[in-house]
Amino acid sequence: MLLENRTVLVTGGSGGIGRATSLELAKHGARVAIHYHAGLERASEVVKAIEEMGGKALAVGADLRDGPAVETMVREVDRRLGALDILVNNAGTNRDGLFLRMKEPDWREVIEVNLNGLYYCVKAVLPGMLRRRWGRVVNISSVAGVMGNPGQVNYSAAKAGIIGFTRSLAKEVASRGITVNAVAPGFIATAMTEKLSPAIKEGFMRQIPLGRFGVPEEVAGAIVFLASPAAAYVTGQTLVVDGGMTA
Repeated sequence: MLLENRTVLVTGGSGGIGRATSLELAKHGARVAIHYHAGLERASEVVKAIEEMGGKALAVGADLRDGPAVETMVREVDRRLGALDILVNNAGTNRDGLFLRMKEPDWREVIEVNLNGLYYCVKAVLPGMLRRRWGRVVNISSVAGVMGNPGQVNYSAAKAGIIGFTRSLAKEVASRGITVNAVAPGFIATAMTEKLSPAIKEGFMRQIPLGRFGVPEEVAGAIVFLASPAAAYVTGQTLVVDGGMTA
């Protein structure tokens, strides 16, 4: 039980990668707070699945664009599950489109949720980690932030920003026993990628040396590793999980 007696918050913890990560963390003994914005029913289903495994979990709602709401959420987790040891910044959104056709609300929404939301979450959780001199922050980026992707200028900018955030914060807090890392998934079969056209999916498939799309559980395994004692000497890194797409 790598994470026994540890408390974890997974943002966007009810669907795709978030759900798989929440379940995997619970299997390793963590108490898991599953954040949702509008999907209380799905978050409650993940809580139930964890409880049926004998674990402890909690669904917590917040708009990650709202700093005070995030602080309230973190206080609730601290009160009901225990002080937060691990933060997995998984929540994200996309508003794809060619840049010249991109409306300002599409740019703003993606930056506010994917990048500003991460800022608010870390800001709320980090003081407690610093006091206890232990913590793990795992930020979910994307290969779009590593190599770019046409039609995703806003998404790529936000995900690249997460990588820079990760590297810089890791250097600031390492002396306090806190590691900060990122995971950059490639093409993973989730509800978000299901929206893509068959032609786009086929184009991605041709770029993947392993010849298949990933599944959420394969990303969850990387996240659990970075959150665990096994990764105590790993910080400021971006672990790419993409089947060789960016090799």
